[in-house]
Amino acid sequence: MNLAPNFPDNHTMHLLLQLLHEEIGLPERKTISLTTSINFDLGCDGADARHLMEALEEQFGVDFVDYDAYRYFQPEGFDVFLKRRAKGRENKLPLTIGMLYDAVKAQWWDTQLLESQSDAAS
Repeated sequence: MNLAPNFPDNHTMHLLLQLLHEEIGLPERKTISLTTSINFDLGCDGADARHLMEALEEQFGVDFVDYDAYRYFQPEGFDVFLKRRAKGRENKLPLTIGMLYDAVKAQWWDTQLLESQSDAAS
């Protein structure tokens, strides 16, 4: 795995990368940066996304009270009720490694803050 210059080199990031590798796999030849999106760049979606976010909550104690999976991921399977609730949220946003890292450090998912920090890093 290739890490971008200035990529955080600390215990928390090492644990996060290990979890990402175990849950969704990380590419061997692609450079990974804080702006790498797990949904668009790494193809994480559906059940894999749900398992990843559950593992983040369990391993790092992140409180996902403000987290909305439909902002980033397609729903698992087809459910007419989920489709209705997801109406107007067809355009998914990137969920980046930097957002996950910041949420792990804060132990709290603050959608507005994480997305604004992600936009600033782009």
